[in-house]
Amino acid sequence: QVQLVESGGGSVQPGGSLRLSCAASGSIFSINFMGWYRQAPGKERELVAAITSSGTTNYADSVKGRFTISRDAAKNTGYLLMNSLKPEDTAVYYCNAVVRAATADVRQYWGQGTQVTVTS
Repeated sequence: QVQLVESGGGSVQPGGSLRLSCAASGSIFSINFMGWYRQAPGKERELVAAITSSGTTNYADSVKGRFTISRDAAKNTGYLLMNSLKPEDTAVYYCNAVVRAATADVRQYWGQGTQVTVTS
C-alpha cells in the first residue's frame, strides 16, 4: 500500500506563489508518473501538470509559464511550484501517482487534497 500526503496549500493574494509537495510512502519500487490535478467548486477535476519517471513534463494551457512540476526521486516526493497565481487557480489540488511496487504490481494512488485559495 502507498500513501500520498500533500502539503503547502493555503491562501495567497493574486500574483503570489505557493509550492505544493506530495510525499509518497509505503511499498514503492518506482514512481512511473506523478501528476497534480485540481477541482474547483462545481467543476470537474482537471489535470494541471504531470511528470514521468524520465522527467518529461506536461502542463495544462492555463498554467503554462506559471507552474512548474518537479520531483525528487530519492525522496519519492513531487512538487508543484505555482507562480503568478490568479483567482481562477483557486481549487482543491490533488496529487496522483502511478507506483510500481517491489512485487511489480502497478497501481494508481491519490492524495487527500490540499486547498489553494487565491483572493485579494
